[in-house]
Amino acid sequence: MAWTKPEVITPDWPAPANVKAVCSTRAGGCSVGPYQSLNLGRHVGDDPAAVNRNRQLFRSTAQMPGQPVWLNQTHSSRCITLSADTAYLSDSDGTDADASFSRQAGIICTVMTADCLPVLICNQAGTEIAAVHAGWRGLCNGVIENTMRLFSQPATCMAWLGPAISQPVFEVGGEVRAAFMQQDPAAASAFVATEQGKWLADLYLLARQRLARLGVSAVYGGDYCTYRQAADFFSYRRDGQTGRMAAAIWLE
Repeated sequence: MAWTKPEVITPDWPAPANVKAVCSTRAGGCSVGPYQSLNLGRHVGDDPAAVNRNRQLFRSTAQMPGQPVWLNQTHSSRCITLSADTAYLSDSDGTDADASFSRQAGIICTVMTADCLPVLICNQAGTEIAAVHAGWRGLCNGVIENTMRLFSQPATCMAWLGPAISQPVFEVGGEVRAAFMQQDPAAASAFVATEQGKWLADLYLLARQRLARLGVSAVYGGDYCTYRQAADFFSYRRDGQTGRMAAAIWLE
């Protein structure tokens, strides 16, 4: 089966030189059908051999020093700390978490998305990193807060917001807005009412608000739409049966 070199996004942020980060797109892999072509998710019904080859391509293109640590994501608020003892963890071994943190070089924190928001975080010293899968449930329930608690000095951190569904096409019910506003009334500014009685939610703004409350003001990215940019990204909301992108970060 033919494939091409994956097209990946390198975050545009002033991270220390030893912090490496990358986000995949849907282009450059070997999967077919609704998973065309760089699907990195094993749990979506794609050919396992194709997924394994795509993961190898992603790792090679990004020049990763080892295997990414793939989590079994459940839209929770759980963040786990990765070290040499946990570098073997995989989404196939039941490691349930939606964020990972590390202080050790060569450990590749990784999350998969297809509309949810990937957040990559590092400190200015280049000694601590994290990758966060922030769908609205995890975001509302504190996945960013639980991750930032592991950083020595959260206010010295910077974050990059990767490709996610944008506000004009992310319709949610009133219960979602109410859940966010119960924790922070300022969240109201991230929702726009529709004529059908629903709300359009801004995941990027909701994440920025959460980060700001933790003292993180250096926030970059947030200028993609997985739903509208069909040639570039997988979107569960748009297609249902589809693949997954990955965002990864590590220390050299």
